[in-house]
Amino acid sequence: MIKITSTEFDVMAKYILEASGISLNKGKEYLMETRLNPLMDQLGCTSFADLHRKAKSDFKQTIQNRIIDAISTNETYFFRDKAPFELLKFKILPDLIDKRSKKSSLQPSIRLWSAASSTGQELYSIAMAMHEMGLSRNSYNIKLLGTDISDEAVSKASYGQYNKFEISRGLDTQRLNKYFTQHGESWKINDEIRFMVQFKKLNLMKPFIGLGKFDIILCRNVMIYFTPEDRRKIYTNIAKVLEPDGYLIIGSTESLANDTDLFVPQRYLKSVFYQSK
Repeated sequence: MIKITSTEFDVMAKYILEASGISLNKGKEYLMETRLNPLMDQLGCTSFADLHRKAKSDFKQTIQNRIIDAISTNETYFFRDKAPFELLKFKILPDLIDKRSKKSSLQPSIRLWSAASSTGQELYSIAMAMHEMGLSRNSYNIKLLGTDISDEAVSKASYGQYNKFEISRGLDTQRLNKYFTQHGESWKINDEIRFMVQFKKLNLMKPFIGLGKFDIILCRNVMIYFTPEDRRKIYTNIAKVLEPDGYLIIGSTESLANDTDLFVPQRYLKSVFYQSK
């Protein structure tokens, strides 16, 4: 494995920060080495300086996208942390449906955004939970959007096919048999669930143009990759696209305390969610 020098790390960290907003501090050298060495092998790079040169001279930004894909790959699995799904199922969605039904005689609208959806397991888990609640596109105007900075992650999420290891993490046998069809050594999510969701590429550091407003936003386990200043910017932009009575859900170990004062924490059983002031 090609090792990274201190100077190369500084150069690559700056390049990745400017391209994606992902902040890699000193101490992340091993992560950069393990994530980028396979790409360097494919490109025939002899050093990280060589990778940087090739990326900078690639005007189509194909190499840049592949670097971001490799660096931004996050751990994810179905029904990760049960608390947010219980919160959605027993508190947020029932309250939201009640409020939206009173507002209009038309189909109640439910708009949900998973702001760092990775390879799709979180959003598909939400779609399955909603289906189990009897919420379908026949009776509700449902829009479930997942976005991620990684082209590779968005492509995989959109296709909705997972290997044995991915399926084994978080999915029980009942849900697997109900919502997936086996294809050789992998499983593909059924169209009934797949048609409930949409995935697209989005850099959270860029303006949220054309997204519209959302009733529920999940932004879990992604802010650790951004600087404090960038976290404040992102939360400010999130506040702009969250409905006044909407709900923000962050990671179970995360807090907004040092990043923004635009939201008020609310508690339900053991879970915390946030609403606009």
